Amino acid sequence: MAGLIKPEDIAEVRARTDIREIVDGYVTLKGAGIGSWKGLCPFHDERSPSFHVRPQVGTYHCFGCGESGDVISFLMKMDHTAFAETVEKLAARVGYELHYEEGAGPRREEVGRRQRLLDAHKIAAEFFQAQLLTPAAAAGRQFLFERGFERNVAEQFGVGFAPQGWDALLKHLRSKGFRDDELKLTGMFSEGNRGLYDRFRGRLIWPIRDITGDVIGFGARRLFDDDQGPKYLNTPETTLYKKSQVLYGIDLAKRNIAKKRQLVVVEGYTDVMACHLAGVDTAVASCGTAFGAEHIKIARRLLSDDGTGGEVVFTFDGDAAGQKAALKAFDEDQRFVAQTYVAVEPSGMDPCELRQHRGDAAVVQLIGTRRPLFEFAIQATLRKHNLDSVEGRVSALREAAPVVAQIRDPAIRPAYTRELAKWLGVPLEDVSRAVQSAARRGAPPTAPRHGSPQQEGPAHDGDGPAPASFSPAAWRPDPRDPVAIMERQALEVVLQQPQMLADSAWAEFSAARFAAPAHAALHAAIVAAGRAAPQEAAAAWIERVRHELPEALRPLMAELAVTPLPATTEESLERYCRDILAGLAELQITAQKAEMMGQLQRLGPDSPPEEFQRLNRALLDLELRRRALRSPD
Repeated sequence: MAGLIKPEDIAEVRARTDIREIVDGYVTLKGAGIGSWKGLCPFHDERSPSFHVRPQVGTYHCFGCGESGDVISFLMKMDHTAFAETVEKLAARVGYELHYEEGAGPRREEVGRRQRLLDAHKIAAEFFQAQLLTPAAAAGRQFLFERGFERNVAEQFGVGFAPQGWDALLKHLRSKGFRDDELKLTGMFSEGNRGLYDRFRGRLIWPIRDITGDVIGFGARRLFDDDQGPKYLNTPETTLYKKSQVLYGIDLAKRNIAKKRQLVVVEGYTDVMACHLAGVDTAVASCGTAFGAEHIKIARRLLSDDGTGGEVVFTFDGDAAGQKAALKAFDEDQRFVAQTYVAVEPSGMDPCELRQHRGDAAVVQLIGTRRPLFEFAIQATLRKHNLDSVEGRVSALREAAPVVAQIRDPAIRPAYTRELAKWLGVPLEDVSRAVQSAARRGAPPTAPRHGSPQQEGPAHDGDGPAPASFSPAAWRPDPRDPVAIMERQALEVVLQQPQMLADSAWAEFSAARFAAPAHAALHAAIVAAGRAAPQEAAAAWIERVRHELPEALRPLMAELAVTPLPATTEESLERYCRDILAGLAELQITAQKAEMMGQLQRLGPDSPPEEFQRLNRALLDLELRRRALRSPD
């Protein structure tokens, strides 16, 4: 067994890793001031971005749910990996060799399980891709060619071929040093009486990647008539592959989704390929399951789904199954703040077929002619009834009213109530009563679709009670207390800009007295950690402070370390920091003056005159210092 990773190596990995780059692989970040970035929290659902990252200090904090930490804790929470495994993954990423307390580190067989699984998938993807060029894969190449995908396209999307034998991939991975107990965990193999055998045989293969671009599974399409398996066969659930959280094409589309504020949801691998080739480069597809709640969480983070725009477009086949899928998507619509649409090709062609028969422009046009999902869901309901008869209109109203009642946005629901009255040819009053009655019978409670922006600071997304982690606690200072406000601002500056504390400033800060208990504890931790060395990375210094702080106060420290400072330029930032530190010094002077004034008042008539003179001189010195702080440079 390998020993513990040496602390200095952990610190070095942390320092060499750009936390913004890591977080940006999971969350769309936008600038929030000098050196600060924010986005929708990946740890809880929210409508306004309250998740902040400050790369300079290597820290993140969510003002909504209270989650905070460094790049290691972020990846541990996102990838569900152990501490050592996460450090090893980051070390491999930055090319840093780790050292261990006992021995030189783990052998290859002892490398973190997740990384071993990722390595196996990467090698398998390369194997499948190489097999597509062999004579045995002619049927696969023909399949792609008939759908308008040339060789370069197959290479672009990593499409491959699984040989028809029982153990071609198994032998290949064994030759690369993988053990059978590891291969069982990949989902690429089945097990029979004679041991392991290839799960994918004689099929066209698509590598399925996570948002960071790592291959985590495969989708396989049947090619041969003697294949008795399902048309499409996917990787089963594994520690890497969770189908409810996987979106094919997300690695290719994530940047464009964030840039264009658009997500297009299609139904298959070839549809994703066709869309991207046609210029609809925001297309993704779910894998072996319907587009659900976990997918929506991923989509919302990429869209920065905070009520300021953005759209989700669902594409479905025009047949009955496609109509049903569209209506199921309507059930999930309420989870989005972005506007949701549906695009159904009238002749029933999917994007791949559309591109094949009518070209790229037709795919773009399909997305361009999208219809609001509300409208589609209502009209799909109406089509089931004979609107030429009174009975048909009444039954249509009874079925469509609950659909309208499900619309949570109080501004949109009345508009669709009027549209429904027009489509039915029924008085608006009758439709309004039907919708209101349906809402009372159990439609979801009304909640604004586009809420007002949340204030920066401890808050939640407005849906339900505030998180318990932000209930008032004894250690959290009163945000209305002007002294606490000044102390908080000073700690924000010191944590984020430790270089501002030169020799004299550090001595003055160290001697300061903080009134709020939490601020006093954080101040004591900073002093105990010591002044940041001139060449020391801010992130490393922050880590030293964190180790000096009680566990309960670490979220507060992370919060202060990422709170955007009100400055737009380096010059204004320096000026703000100087002003805040001067304000802290003035606060100390005011407290000292108040203490000395109390001493003067307590002096009796028999007190020595020298004591009066000493206190008065000290008061004068303090006042001169206070005036000097207020004087311009």
